Amino acid sequence: MPVSPYIARLRRHVGHDLLMLYGVSGVVTDDAGRVLLARRGDNGRWSVPAGTVDPGEQPADALVREVREETGVEVTIERLAGVATHPVVYPNGDACEYLNIWFRCRAVGGTATADGDESLAVAWFAPDALPELDDWSRLRIGTALDDDAPPWYAAPGEQHPALRRPDSL
Repeated sequence: MPVSPYIARLRRHVGHDLLMLYGVSGVVTDDAGRVLLARRGDNGRWSVPAGTVDPGEQPADALVREVREETGVEVTIERLAGVATHPVVYPNGDACEYLNIWFRCRAVGGTATADGDESLAVAWFAPDALPELDDWSRLRIGTALDDDAPPWYAAPGEQHPALRRPDSL
């Protein structure tokens, strides 16, 4: 997966040690209510489109860019769906803790197409027919699709299972 020049410079200094980074992800729906998922290039798992915020970039701009780059789909953001820190250890040993902001989005253009690097496949799924997903993806999808819920966050002291440190991504 391509790493931003900013993160590559940091990694030259800290190696595989923990980096705190900003991340965004989008729960994208189409007019039929289906959810857009991408099969990740680094681990082959299905997930919502996600990525990092570049220096000087606003989270909403980063999300629109990441969805377009990874899936070919153009989106408009409907609402903030949640925020939480999320630990990740990548297959190469790089450790990160992301402050992730996720949004509910609606597809407004483009064609769902994998980029062949960050995404190996892209597909639309009915909410009741999702493929196997980890707890982190299910948390973001569930909170984003709940029209009556305010933006989600872990309450003080809450240890949500989706936010535990994984062995690897």
